[in-house]
This record gives sequence, structure tokens and C-alpha cells, in this order.
Amino acid sequence: MRPLSPLDNIRSWQDAKVWRAAVSGRVVFTNGVFDLLHPGHVDVLHGAKACGDILIVGINSDASVTRLKGAERPVRSEADRAYVLAALAAVDCVTVFDQDTPLELILCLTPDVIVKGGDYDPSSVVGAAETRARGGEVIIIPLTPGHSTTATIAKLRFGRHDV
Repeated sequence: MRPLSPLDNIRSWQDAKVWRAAVSGRVVFTNGVFDLLHPGHVDVLHGAKACGDILIVGINSDASVTRLKGAERPVRSEADRAYVLAALAAVDCVTVFDQDTPLELILCLTPDVIVKGGDYDPSSVVGAAETRARGGEVIIIPLTPGHSTTATIAKLRFGRHDV
């Protein structure tokens, strides 16, 4: 049974760790900024869920996004991004990380599978070596052409349709 509110799927690291230990089945982890949710994000999330039984999504904190993407990002707050993701049927748990990479979160949650979008090479996925060392795997989901948060922001800000 799904939680009554998307807020029920948003957990601190400690709560996510306890929750993860209590769930059964194959646990899948993916992460990202998810600033402006688009079809490419949805395809990766649904593809990730299909790789296991439980999907945990780590999202970069606002401070982390600003460090990685620049002063004008994120567009939406971490609370808003977490809420939207937590409302999706494919997502079982959302947690926020403040580091520039999700390695510490991956080590905390010990997923069975890490899933990333097709803009990643399996050898460059953060946490891949640690997950494989535990017998887990890394899966890359092909990108959905024509969808990019950066391109969407450029369109909104500058009316550009060529990005």
C-alpha cells in the first residue's frame, strides 16, 4: 500500500537506512538533481524501478546543486524536488545528500543495483566499484532524446530552441 502523502516517502539518511534494512527484495538506487522533471527523468526512474523491487532516489541538496551547476541553480528547492519525486509511483524513497557525489549515501544504504542515465559510462558511476564488490550491479538506462533540464532552462530564459 502506498503512503498517504508523498512526504511519507521522503526520509533522512538514518531513517532511509533503517527503512532499507526492513524492506525485502532487490534495492535499486539512482540519484540526480531532478530540477525540472521531464520525460527523460521519468524514463530513467521507471527503468530503474524495473531493475528491482524497491527504488531509492538520492537528490542533491540545494547547496550541492549550486556548487555543481552554478549560482542560478537549482530552479526548484530540494524540498519541492523531493516532494515531486516522492509522489511518483515508481519511487519508494527519496533522500537528500549534501555532498557533491552520492558515494557516502550509497555506502550508507548499500543498494543491490545502481542505475544511471545513458550520459554515464558504467566505469565512471560513483559507487560502482563498492556496489559490485558486494555482488551488486550497475545498469545504464539509455537517454530519452530531446530532453534536458539545461535546454529547458535555456528556452525559458532566452527563448532558445537550438539547445
